[in-house]
Amino acid sequence: MIGVLTAKLRLFIRKPWLFLMVSILSVVFAMLISSVNKQTIVVPVYSALPESEVKEIIRSLEQYNLFSFKRMKKEEVEKLVGEGKAEAGVELKKDDFRIIVASNTPNSYLVQQTVQKVYAKALQSKSIIDQVKEKQGESSAKQVAKSLTEAKNDPVFTVETKHFRADETVIINSKMQSIFGSVLFFVIYTIAYNVFNILMEKRNGIWDRMILSPVKKWEMYTGNLIYSFATGYIQVALIFAVFHFVFDVDFSDKFWFVLVLLIPYVLAIVAISIFIVGIVNNEQQFHAVLPLVSVSMAMLGGAYWPLEIVSSDALLLLSKFVPVTYGMDLLKGAVVYGYSFSDLLYPMSILFLMAVVFMGLGINIMERKRA
Repeated sequence: MIGVLTAKLRLFIRKPWLFLMVSILSVVFAMLISSVNKQTIVVPVYSALPESEVKEIIRSLEQYNLFSFKRMKKEEVEKLVGEGKAEAGVELKKDDFRIIVASNTPNSYLVQQTVQKVYAKALQSKSIIDQVKEKQGESSAKQVAKSLTEAKNDPVFTVETKHFRADETVIINSKMQSIFGSVLFFVIYTIAYNVFNILMEKRNGIWDRMILSPVKKWEMYTGNLIYSFATGYIQVALIFAVFHFVFDVDFSDKFWFVLVLLIPYVLAIVAISIFIVGIVNNEQQFHAVLPLVSVSMAMLGGAYWPLEIVSSDALLLLSKFVPVTYGMDLLKGAVVYGYSFSDLLYPMSILFLMAVVFMGLGINIMERKRA
């Protein structure tokens, strides 16, 4: 078995291109989807106020993380709104503002509320300073203004707002959905093509020659399966590490827990790959069946879109027979919903069951064909 693993490792070092290509595709695909889902709405603004004052107002507006406010000329703002390229524009004044809309939309109301909040806070501070100035003089007013600025930049305490939710509440995190879905989908190809080498080695007579050596058949199977599992698992772990440590993606402090949860999914994909290799007769059939199976599993399992938005009972029933479903359940359960290890035992047990069943069927079919 060690000899088989050594030979596979040397072959991998000579030809790592499939591994690298699939890894890069997974990262790029996930980043593209997450960037599309993350697009912010740009709100054009114009003003006759000095540049410093406009920047201060825009900075206050963008603290709400709802819109991206961009200063333009008056003609540009009116043109964008008139052509429907912007849902709303804003004219910033000293103590007031004006919303420019072509038609009322939910976002235009939200823009108005956001700007109104900022101006209300500014007017409240101004009113306090004016009252102090009127009653206690200029020096006291300056001291109050300084204190208000310091309190704004360095508050004594912060208020964190959270919402209660029921246990059955659905949470859709588009960023994690795209990362998990793309990685679980693309790793199928890495594992399947590594398992496919078993079929090619048998056809080329390599196994016949190895059987004459001291290497036993179970060692040959075990060596190939360990190699396929290792390459698939390392690929997924490496991609998640890139997102976590390079792109600073938050795994809710469960990055290492996620790596443990990947083990049953990778095992299940190895087993299904063995089953596919067992039922096909040649390379052409494998290349035809693999994309059909992988894309179908990704669609049914919720890799392309969350199963929470699927209403078809038939599709939801079919998803119960797909390993991608349980892989997504494990990852989203840990990162998005904050489930513990015991809460995730059910999808883990289903994946282990799939691994045992498909691996047994696949090896049995391959041995019967050989006989």
